Amino acid sequence: MSSGAKKNNMAAQDPPHLIMAPLRGLTDKVFRDTFNRHFKEINEAVTPFVASLSGNRRRIKPAYLKDLIPESGPRWPVVPQILSNNADDFIFMAKVFTDLGYTEINWNLGCPYPMVAKKKRGSGLLPFPDRVDQMLDEIHQGFSGKISVKIRLGYHAATEADALIPIFNQYPLARIIIHPRTGVQMYTGTVDLDAASRILPGFVHPVVYNGDITTAEIFHSLSNRFPTLSQWMIGRGLLSDPFLGETIQSGVAPSAAMRRKRFSAFHDDLVEGYTARFLGPGHVLDRMKGLWGYFSAMFQDKEKILKKVRKSKSLEDYAEKIKALMDAAKWA
Repeated sequence: MSSGAKKNNMAAQDPPHLIMAPLRGLTDKVFRDTFNRHFKEINEAVTPFVASLSGNRRRIKPAYLKDLIPESGPRWPVVPQILSNNADDFIFMAKVFTDLGYTEINWNLGCPYPMVAKKKRGSGLLPFPDRVDQMLDEIHQGFSGKISVKIRLGYHAATEADALIPIFNQYPLARIIIHPRTGVQMYTGTVDLDAASRILPGFVHPVVYNGDITTAEIFHSLSNRFPTLSQWMIGRGLLSDPFLGETIQSGVAPSAAMRRKRFSAFHDDLVEGYTARFLGPGHVLDRMKGLWGYFSAMFQDKEKILKKVRKSKSLEDYAEKIKALMDAAKWA
């Protein structure tokens, strides 16, 4: 067993370290901050990626920067994520983020979307280990902060990660976050746990598992299968059940009455936050409709509920429907 695996095995005796995954267009600053006020059992978050702009355009879009301005006072740890295939651009952005107070920067090598991958960004860079090696070498020469990497098993095939393991092991990375799908799978099909079992022992760094953790039962099954891991990233499962973190940590799910009370408060704070953030109620309504694509999973008749929510014509109409839902809907 590698020294990294031994450290992971000792850490696995502690409570699991749970991380909110980045979901582009959903887990923005308003969502992260509001979630953290209402649900304390998730230990940190990784932001949706910020794409680098090269050459004379080297800058960060104001909207992206606004999403990363830290609040004053106590806050949970947040790790900004960069999507880039150029070391100089990465270094520029990483230094901006560290100047804002962030202590770890995550490099996105997992985004599966074709428009990203075809530019050899995200998971589209995984079939090119020499490029990955060159970037890591240049980044570590020009940036002294902590760097972590989020990867998939590969872009075309689950064996592509094999060539990347010895490359990653050469560098002082903070951790490796692994989503055990290929890029071409997108988010369809099942995670390849056999491939994950095969490659995990090869890493000398702490490893974070990410992928299809949607219930406490699934989490505990994965935890038993990968006992050396202590860090777990949850994305869609956390939006579909904001109580999932505390159910995992405590072993007890809140009662339906408590879920209704706490989710209502969380939901109302979200609406308030987006109302202050966005220009116009239409943007707020669109964002909340998008979130209900996940929230609806908490209720029986979720398809019927989602259909009603998406038919809301105004924010006032939406508020009336949500109030009726909270009063009458049955929790799944």
